[in-house]
Order: sequence, then C-alpha cells, then structure tokens
Amino acid sequence: MKILVTGGAGYIGSHTVQILKATNPDIVVVDNLSTGFKESIPEGIIFEQGDIRDFDFMVQVLKKHKIEAIIHFAAKLIVPESILQPIEYYDNNTSGVLTVTRACREAGVKYIIFSSTAAVYGDANADVQFVDENSKISPLNPYGWSKFMSEQIIKDCEKAFGLKSVCLRYFNVAGAAEDGKNGQKTKNATHLIKVASEAACGKKVGLNIFGTDYSTPDGTGVRDYIHVEDLADLHVLALKYLAAGNISDTFNCGYGRGYSVKEVIAAVEKVSQKKINVTNQARREGDAASLVANSTKIKEKFQWKPRRDNIEIICQTAYDWENR
Repeated sequence: MKILVTGGAGYIGSHTVQILKATNPDIVVVDNLSTGFKESIPEGIIFEQGDIRDFDFMVQVLKKHKIEAIIHFAAKLIVPESILQPIEYYDNNTSGVLTVTRACREAGVKYIIFSSTAAVYGDANADVQFVDENSKISPLNPYGWSKFMSEQIIKDCEKAFGLKSVCLRYFNVAGAAEDGKNGQKTKNATHLIKVASEAACGKKVGLNIFGTDYSTPDGTGVRDYIHVEDLADLHVLALKYLAAGNISDTFNCGYGRGYSVKEVIAAVEKVSQKKINVTNQARREGDAASLVANSTKIKEKFQWKPRRDNIEIICQTAYDWENR
C-alpha cells in the first residue's frame, strides 16, 4: 500500500514513519516544517514540502505518488494556545481536514487514519474512572472541538464517497525512541514529561504545576500516558485493520492507567536521579481534572499488546533523549 503521512516530520509522525518503514517502505511525507524537522524523517523516505490546506498541492502529491492511504497527523495541538488563537486552530486543524478529504475524493484515496485526541471528552465524564469511545463528548477548548469536528467530517465522507477511516483518540503521548535516535524536538514544548526532562537536564530552572486543587488523590491533574512508539505501532495496526476490510471506527489510545502530575515528576526524578524545582500555579483554562482511557476496544480489535506500558520506561527514554 502506498501511504502518505501528513505531519511526518513532527514528533509522533516521524516515529510512526520509522516503524512503518520496517514493513512498508513505500511512504511519502508531507510537512510544511512549521513545527516539524526535516532531519527527523527517516533516510530514504520521499518528502514533499507543502501545506495540507493547499488543495492543488495535495491533489498533485496524491496523484503523482498513487497514494492509497493517508495517515493524517498535521495539526496544531497546544491547548492554552488554542484558547487564545481559536481561528488559527479551526483553520489549520478542521479546515486542513476538509482540504485533505476533498483531495482524497479527487484522487480516489481509499483510507485515512486520523490523529484525534482525548480532549474531545473534556471533563464531562468526571464521575467515571475510565472513558470509553461512547463516553460523552464535551471539549473544554478549541483544540478539542477542532479535532471532534474533523472526526465528523471524515465520517460524513464515508457516507458520501466511501472513504474508510480509523480515528485514533490519543491520550498523553510521551517518551522517545528506545534506540535513542529520535525524540521530541518541539521548541517551547508544554508536555509535562518533556518539560520535566528538560528541567532534570538543566535546560530549565524548573517547572510549573498548573492546579493543585483538583478532585484527584493528590490535587493535581491525572492523565493516561502512552509511549510514542506504542502509539506508532497502533497506526500500523490501524492500516492493517482497514486493509483487511473491517468497518470504520474510533479507538482510544492509552494504557488504562492514570498518573498525576506529581507522580510523573517523581518518576522523572527517579530515572534521572535529579531533583526538579517545582512551582505551584493556578489552574489553566481548558484543562480537565482527569482523563484515563478504557482501551479494551483497541486491544481486542487490533489484538494489541503494548510493549512499553510503564511510566518509568516512558520517562527514562524522554530523559535520555534530552540528556543527549
């Protein structure tokens, strides 16, 4: 299968391309390099620089390379930024999906794997321990809404012209390649494990905890963290799932175990053997108290057995990457 990966020079995209390449080297990456890094694209992969919102460019790439499936990562993803810049998020994320799906229709692309988010659930399911794919949808921020709107566009496209899809709702993605060759290069990153690793390496003087009064065991936000390479594996399995003739569907991508902000900081301190300076701050707008996945569905449908389901492995690989 000839595969196009949008945002393939980014953090999750580049890890997925690396893993996908082992079994299917017929890959093309599209990225505008606004946040991605060309050097993150594995050697031997075809690269086309351009913007996913450019319809003519997208159609030209799809037809030129006879693309059969798209893995769509390209998106803006910082929650506080989305609150300050909602138009930019709807333009890049939702309008981007509109253009990509229009191009799929024009070029006859059969399949799309969509990078969605657990932010679509918001705080509406605070009374349940785990959220599943049928939990209430109620985003707290434009980022979450932009992704949920994109999911709906993709679903409507199947009814209209047969575009088969898998929407993967990521929980908190973290860590780096176990071989040490790739990791998160994002400048001014806001992801907790990334920032904590930077602090442990001395790149930052410390970090802020945003909210210590949530209704959680230690008062700080609780999240389900998934290693980036386990998530990459899920994209390969999603392609196989669609190619085998299965129906379009939506899946949570997490381990089903939540860790608080304080627990994550303690894990980074343990693997790095460094003390991290912490400052308590007020809650940030748009943050949920707790988001932990019920991942039963994806484990059963994909026969997925995560290989890195351990917070210390996630933190160790992230810290080692920063340290290098």
